[in-house]
Amino acid sequence: MYIDSHCHINFPELSARMPEILAKMAENQVTHALCVSVNMPEFPQVKELAEKYAHIYASVGVHPDYEEAPELTLDELIRLSQHPKIVAIGETGLDYYRLEGDLEWQRERFRTHIRASRATGKPLIIHTRSASEDTIRIMREEGAGTDAGGAGGVMHCFTESMEVAQAAMDMGFYISFSGIVTFKSAKDLQAVARAVPLERALIETDAPYLAPVPHRGKVNEPGFVMHVAEFLAKLKEVPLEQVARQTTDNFFALFKIKK
Repeated sequence: MYIDSHCHINFPELSARMPEILAKMAENQVTHALCVSVNMPEFPQVKELAEKYAHIYASVGVHPDYEEAPELTLDELIRLSQHPKIVAIGETGLDYYRLEGDLEWQRERFRTHIRASRATGKPLIIHTRSASEDTIRIMREEGAGTDAGGAGGVMHCFTESMEVAQAAMDMGFYISFSGIVTFKSAKDLQAVARAVPLERALIETDAPYLAPVPHRGKVNEPGFVMHVAEFLAKLKEVPLEQVARQTTDNFFALFKIKK
């Protein structure tokens, strides 16, 4: 079985096709999915999906790309995360790719999410793009990792160097691979995927984005996560069953979900 550790099935491209999305998950042996929050106006939809479906879980947080989004206070994050189907804090982190100027607000938002993770014991879902140095620095400064008494978490949709992956793993974080790893152009990322131990790996779709080969260019969905697992198995030269079993075990362990 497979688990999609990061998707956005509340987005309109997918929510309008929910029966079909869930059927494709079942057909492809994708037993669970984590629907990840990106802002507060859409959070009720994320939570509702987790409440409605036993095999869907959710997170709470505000993505670093949402400059105009209402900020969540530490107390608000802690309160909202108490829901039994909310298993993580995020999506949070830093993204210097699209935004320019003084981004201190982004770093402060990230720090607030890390502090909520430490307070609740719920792991972080971290997004980093063109900001890896500051991301790792703030993770260390705020004690995000299990090595510093934090809850740890996952570096989602990983596209950074092995050095960044190792720094995150040293703090007790998992590295999650999306459909990007299947792209022909992703040779550097594939080298990282070979080197990351399966014991520290997760798989995801980031649906509706980044559909893996052979669906590249299409709307992505959780049922396609099996293709990420298949690619990793070939890349690492291990049985597909081993990738499926280990990434599934990792998901349950990280998010403290009973099987």
